[in-house]
Amino acid sequence: MGMAPFPERLNEQVAHEFAASQQYVAIAVWFDAETLPLLAAHFYRQALEERNHAMMMVQYLLDADAAVAIPGVEAPQTEFADVVAPVALALDQEKRVTAQIADLVKLAREEGELVGEQFLHWFLQEQREEVSSMSALLHVVERSRDNVMLVEDFLARESGGENPLEAGAPPAAGGAL
Repeated sequence: MGMAPFPERLNEQVAHEFAASQQYVAIAVWFDAETLPLLAAHFYRQALEERNHAMMMVQYLLDADAAVAIPGVEAPQTEFADVVAPVALALDQEKRVTAQIADLVKLAREEGELVGEQFLHWFLQEQREEVSSMSALLHVVERSRDNVMLVEDFLARESGGENPLEAGAPPAAGGAL
């Protein structure tokens, strides 16, 4: 007898979140090598955030007394044609994760996993914010592809300010970093 579908699918989502984290590290490193420190910093931060999301899901599974399988992940894309490509990839990734979370919410609802559904509501809000901010960054990068220092200026102005969602975030295994 395997795991119930919801914990099983949440374990799969842990893998997706770790993969997203690794992809963001790869993007950050690429920007770092291009001497675009604010774009690099932005994606290093995103990488940590995705890792934290994985650890929140791990904590939920631990609290639910469900089995936890820490996954290996496929190697991320590390080469990009230009400064737009990594941001476009990041936006696609956020949209994909949003769809995955929405499917998990539907599954939780079908299975009457009300605690699981409630846990995931924070992620739905978080994803809406992530898609919106990544979409804005993509517009800026597309407009400024010939003068990428304008993107760095944009990030210098935009960064800072705590995400209000973080205050109500679920606990992460090992504590949030």
